[in-house]
Amino acid sequence: MRTILLTISYDGTDFCGWQKQKETITGKVRTVQEELEKALEIVHKTPVQACGSGRTDSGVHASFQAVTFISPIDTIPVEKYIPAINSLLPHDIRVMTAEIKPDGFHARFNATSRSYRYFMWIGETPPAKEMRYIWPLFRKPDLDKLNAMASYLKGEIDCTTFSAAGDKSLSKCRYLEKAEFYLQGEKLVFEIEANAFLWKMVRSITGTIIHLEKAGYPPEYFKEILDKKDRKLAGPTAPSQGLFLHQVKFDGIRRAP
Repeated sequence: MRTILLTISYDGTDFCGWQKQKETITGKVRTVQEELEKALEIVHKTPVQACGSGRTDSGVHASFQAVTFISPIDTIPVEKYIPAINSLLPHDIRVMTAEIKPDGFHARFNATSRSYRYFMWIGETPPAKEMRYIWPLFRKPDLDKLNAMASYLKGEIDCTTFSAAGDKSLSKCRYLEKAEFYLQGEKLVFEIEANAFLWKMVRSITGTIIHLEKAGYPPEYFKEILDKKDRKLAGPTAPSQGLFLHQVKFDGIRRAP
């Protein structure tokens, strides 16, 4: 028995998120976890559970999702998992790396931080190939004002203002390592890193900051609504297609969410 850590990337457009779900009234939904577990079962000839570092919502992508599973086979060279699993996966999921970890290692519970990047288009008409991966703004926001608002997202913060209805987290406090906006060609990128995130938290923060900047609010107003811990004060939630799980770290300070 070996613990294997995979890093995978996926295009979330046609998935109802990472986590397996029960059948709905409209039928079975497609998830990343289920597709990966089907491939792992074929490789191992027995069911294998894949544990992700965190959930991504419907339509959200991943450049780097960390996944652990227990392999009942000790004879497969770890590097062979990559081509073996990829040959069985659909084209919108790829295994990028594979390594053996100590017994008990877990992609979720050993992770010390996760970072997301949200991509917005600030030019004129975006190319068709970009449309699945960006939020078209069709304007160039004031970068200084955006970062002035993002500067308040540092340290341990009660993020109730940006929690979605139905979020079942016992605590709404999260430790934020950084949050910043920067330009990348005709894209505006928002990057944020924390020990963990609430459901739809990154999209709520992104949508709120963009809304406040466009409406002409001073950066201090963002701090006010953050401190009031009232979800009704947040702006619109940014659409899912611009969001990517960018990185998962295991070598930082472990802070419980």
